Amino acid sequence: MTALTTAPRLTTSRLVLRGPERGDLPAFTRFMTSAPSMVAQGETVTADQAWFGFLTGVGHWQWHGFGFFTVTLRESGEPVGRVGLIKHSNWPEVELAWHLFEGSEGQGFATEAAMAVRTWASRDLELDQLYSYIDHDNLRSQAVARRLGAVTDGTRAPHEPQAEIWVHAMADG
Repeated sequence: MTALTTAPRLTTSRLVLRGPERGDLPAFTRFMTSAPSMVAQGETVTADQAWFGFLTGVGHWQWHGFGFFTVTLRESGEPVGRVGLIKHSNWPEVELAWHLFEGSEGQGFATEAAMAVRTWASRDLELDQLYSYIDHDNLRSQAVARRLGAVTDGTRAPHEPQAEIWVHAMADG
């Protein structure tokens, strides 16, 4: 497929992380409109809003030089989620974030992909600090953050009062 961004290709033992492609829109739309994790958090959107969000993600790469990677299985190329760096205009810091598609949770994909993104952020982008803004009720994401070595003191994010600020230890460049 034609690249929509300048995202590099990152690989792990089981995964390939690549920039978004047009063919990723259906899986992204399903996730945003009906994934149980999105429903549970009250964050589902319409298909039109998902399309807008997908294009915003492409633009994020153009604006910042980083964004969400589409995470695919190395063997089959099947998309299992999105992991990457985001920084919206009103956010104080760069966030390391992850979203796994339905059926892909509980297999370590978020942790594995986030480690690759964190290493890339340190080595190639020379970022010295990353944060994750995790809803205080989202125990699964908190567990991922802990596996990544992130810590929180319970402080809430000013732009998202339900989210705690998690600080990541950066990988050696």
